[in-house]
Amino acid sequence: MLIVRSATPDDIDGLLSLSEQTGHGMTTMPTDRDVWESRLAANSSSFNKPVDPKQQQTYFFVLEDTKSKKLVGTSALYNNVGLDRPFYSYKVSKVTTASAEIDVTLHLRVLHLVNDYTGCTEIGSLFLLPEYRKHGIGQFLSRSRFMLLADFPERFSDLVFAELRGWIDEDGNSPFWEFLGSKFFGLSYAKADFISAVHGSQFISDLMPKYPIYVNLLPAAAQDVIGKPNDAAVPAMKILERENFQRTSYIDIFDAGPCVQCRVPQIHTVRNSLVKTVHSISDSDKLASQDRDRQFILCNIRLADYRMSLQPIEFKGDQVIINRSTAEHLHLDAGDPIRFIKLIER
Repeated sequence: MLIVRSATPDDIDGLLSLSEQTGHGMTTMPTDRDVWESRLAANSSSFNKPVDPKQQQTYFFVLEDTKSKKLVGTSALYNNVGLDRPFYSYKVSKVTTASAEIDVTLHLRVLHLVNDYTGCTEIGSLFLLPEYRKHGIGQFLSRSRFMLLADFPERFSDLVFAELRGWIDEDGNSPFWEFLGSKFFGLSYAKADFISAVHGSQFISDLMPKYPIYVNLLPAAAQDVIGKPNDAAVPAMKILERENFQRTSYIDIFDAGPCVQCRVPQIHTVRNSLVKTVHSISDSDKLASQDRDRQFILCNIRLADYRMSLQPIEFKGDQVIINRSTAEHLHLDAGDPIRFIKLIER
């Protein structure tokens, strides 16, 4: 069975292994043990303490294959971004200039360095090992974050956004960074990415120019990738679009990856998931089906022991029946509340 659960300090080795496989552009997954130790301690605090509106809190999940005891994926929510260190984006705006004397009108794109998402909730860190990218598992892992939003909305901002990884070439180089960011930092894309993940974004504030940057001054190779997702990020973007996330005028400052956002009440999984009571635990083979049409995303609604699975259920009046394996892995008994939503909806 595959279980999404909150990450703990005991997961550090598995997370380091996953970090080595994420590739370029995923700043929240550094290959640094000290950073992971700090983040996992903070993660445990987020799931076990009252929400603090003045501090950023991390809710980091791992996807575990209970058969192999192996971590095979990650996802996360980061609340109140930008409160403890600035969160930077480029906002792409349009400027129109005209001259009647020479009959010329120009429509130009301009990049503005902004902190507009300060205090908002970011979703990110979505990664799944290639061999598990099938049978709706990626969708399950991505949407699991929205189950937490539905259960504990008081812990999160009303506005949720995601920065998707921008386009890079087969050698891991970002044209946008090469022709813009590197001119001000003197660092490779991979090095700047690592510094941001491990040491924070202060160096961005120190060195990045605060004045608007006209896009048409950049080489075509850099212009062409503005707002273009990495090939590996396209499936994740499609999942978010089905959840009602919309593209914005913001892009990532490193690789120009697109940004999408949605208000919490409008997120499909938040709006349409249901909470019912577990009627009973079944040993029936009928509740062991792997047919995707009968699969539901299930969660136990317990913050300190938050767990989700992708399993079939049956209905008994206004209650649900789950199989014994699901009950054991989600730590549920008859009479407990359970949130659920169908994986594939017609």
